[in-house]
Amino acid sequence: MLQPAPVTIVNVGYRSTNYWVVSAGASRLLVDLGWPGTTGTLRANLRRMGVPLNEIRYGLATHYHIDHAGLAQELKQAGVPLLVLDVQVRAIPIMKTWTKPWDHYVDITLHDNVTISFSESRSVLAGIGIPGEIVHTPGHSDDSVSLLLDDGSVFTGDLPPLELVGASDAVVSATWRMLQERGATRVYPAHGPVRPLVAEAE
Repeated sequence: MLQPAPVTIVNVGYRSTNYWVVSAGASRLLVDLGWPGTTGTLRANLRRMGVPLNEIRYGLATHYHIDHAGLAQELKQAGVPLLVLDVQVRAIPIMKTWTKPWDHYVDITLHDNVTISFSESRSVLAGIGIPGEIVHTPGHSDDSVSLLLDDGSVFTGDLPPLELVGASDAVVSATWRMLQERGATRVYPAHGPVRPLVAEAE
């Protein structure tokens, strides 16, 4: 029986934003999708890290702000389907209101995305060989989601670290507590270095 390919993680980010490629062999998921108008930079970083664009099975935005989903439509046009959680659908058209003409943002179409519920996420990820799930992680924005792998790696986008907001932020505290309860141990944020989750609870 064939063993599943081990999961690997590489960072193809730029402009102080991390964009994570999660791979099971040649089957890959891109977590967060670049600044608008920077397709060349993202493609160059993918090449530098040995990630063929045609091996990316889905693009997932942790939330719909321009530094996280700015290239979503251009990636779709290049053959990368956009994986959208149902709680994110309403946020997509709102994002463009924060863009300016010089951003060169390409509007995201809504009819051709792969829209799923959180309960469907595990089977969708399993279909590309990645063991894990996508969970709702409000605290930065209502449409924020995180990719939680079964090995404890969690890709949290802009979810604020607890040490920055304190226990007084009930939503953020509850979100981190939920992630810990689901087995998260290592945080891959959109900004800053990878860190152990235990640091969030100290």
